[in-house]
Amino acid sequence: MSESSSYKLNKASILITGGTGSFGQEFVKQTLIKYPNIQITIYSRDEMKQWEMALKYNTDDRIKFIIGDIRDKERVFRALDGIDIVIHAAATKIVPIAEYNPFECIKTNIIGAMNLIDACINKKIKRVVALSTDKASNPINLYGATKLASDKLFLAANSNDQSHETIFSVVRYGNVMGSRGSVIPYFLSLKDTGILPITDIKMTRFMITLEEAIDLVWTSIFEMYGGEIFVRKIPSMKILDIAKAIAPDAKVNIIGIRPGEKIHEQMIGLEDAPHTVEYKNYYKILPSLYNWSSDKQRIGIGKTVKNDFVYDSFSNDNYMSIDDLQKWIEKNYNRINK
Repeated sequence: MSESSSYKLNKASILITGGTGSFGQEFVKQTLIKYPNIQITIYSRDEMKQWEMALKYNTDDRIKFIIGDIRDKERVFRALDGIDIVIHAAATKIVPIAEYNPFECIKTNIIGAMNLIDACINKKIKRVVALSTDKASNPINLYGATKLASDKLFLAANSNDQSHETIFSVVRYGNVMGSRGSVIPYFLSLKDTGILPITDIKMTRFMITLEEAIDLVWTSIFEMYGGEIFVRKIPSMKILDIAKAIAPDAKVNIIGIRPGEKIHEQMIGLEDAPHTVEYKNYYKILPSLYNWSSDKQRIGIGKTVKNDFVYDSFSNDNYMSIDDLQKWIEKNYNRINK
């Protein structure tokens, strides 16, 4: 995590949309330890998850909970009172569910983004970081398409004429290891059956820990000038190897690709290469708007990538081994199975 930019935290107040999810839970835990003067507001629509989370922090006056839907613009506007930084994690994100419920996915992922952008500008929020996904790069499913549209909205919300002070950036990463609804806890739940369903034996996925995802968000908060997409360098893994790591003796049942699924995931496409800059632990896709991709201040110490550069889970030069995943699961088993 870098804190080299001019932006410094000083008793900042942060609001997290969708804050009761896996990301929000871990973000709150880490942030209260590292930055004890920060105030955090959890904004989400699930009252049970909020109640359960509140029990963990019932004596901590640094945490506030607000029930609300990202689709409700007036509620979002009111929730932003006194907020300095917004992290947008609320989304409809399960691919097959989005395919069968497209209107609901669009209302949350696109209309919700528009509501938040307008409210943040009106309330003069300093910095906004939107969480995105590898599925937004060259999308083939509705979820990815809505997140691409959301990304475009957040990037275009940055003002070139200084008509407002709010700056927006996006962080993009792959499968969060152990998050609810993801492949690792799913396979663990089926481990004792002796059979694991595999969509395609060639399938690969990016793998990122919650800690790495949170670190990328903080990198964005400290380094953003507005309009960037931050992409963490992370390993890939074959779905078949994930199955072997979890249940080495289980039989594999090939069930075929589900609606909207990809064989391999992509985070930076060929079209993004001319605007992509590489750093030690991450890439940054600079905005093509206003010629910002050639702005030396935005590029900093980064190095431009080759024009034919693509960052996908198949051609990635960094793969996680079966042994490494087994060690990670052993260390994080209790958290995954909560």
